[in-house]
Amino acid sequence: MTRPLVSAIMPAYNVEAFLEESLASVLEQDYEPFEVVVCDDGSTDRTPEILAAHPEVRTIRQTNAGAAAARNTAVAAARGELVAFFDADDLWPRTRLGLQATYLAEHPETGCVLGRQEWMNPPPWLTRDAVYGDLDGIPVLSAMIRRDVFDEVGGFDATFTHSEDMDLMFRLRERGIGIHVLPETILYRRFHGGNLTASAPETSPLLRSLRQKLERERATPQDG
Repeated sequence: MTRPLVSAIMPAYNVEAFLEESLASVLEQDYEPFEVVVCDDGSTDRTPEILAAHPEVRTIRQTNAGAAAARNTAVAAARGELVAFFDADDLWPRTRLGLQATYLAEHPETGCVLGRQEWMNPPPWLTRDAVYGDLDGIPVLSAMIRRDVFDEVGGFDATFTHSEDMDLMFRLRERGIGIHVLPETILYRRFHGGNLTASAPETSPLLRSLRQKLERERATPQDG
């Protein structure tokens, strides 16, 4: 079986404190072939210098437009059949790409595969998922998605500043795309106070996703 090319996608905005360690965890993957594509979203710290020291990483720079737009920019420049997402403050086990790419290769009916996470330094207010028992549940940005599926649903909605990942999942499910959760840990999360997890808005952006879903359903002509 020919192994598909995987594109590891990262948005980067003023992440000099964690970027080097995060990149190292991705570059040490035990899977081939893969590429790393980073969108520097207008960083003003040492992020551009760190990225410039890694010619093996393809970097696109743009004016600051937010994480969702940066991910879309990186995906647009990617060449992989599969795309996997990561943030500059998180780490991967060496097996992540291999586990997910192998599952998708063996299950053509599945368009997106997720995995479980461990927190390196969890804040005390995180709650456990009712199904898996993990802190903060299954991370949506642990996703590896087929590129054609990502394009089919329109990528991330760049107008979301929070929960753009959950909005993407809403649209995947709406299209009937198969989604699977691996039992293995494929992501190590770091809490540092600057995470979007720590600054969620009072009104859940998921309500907007639900409204948009209802609007799409109303706009779709009904048979008969």
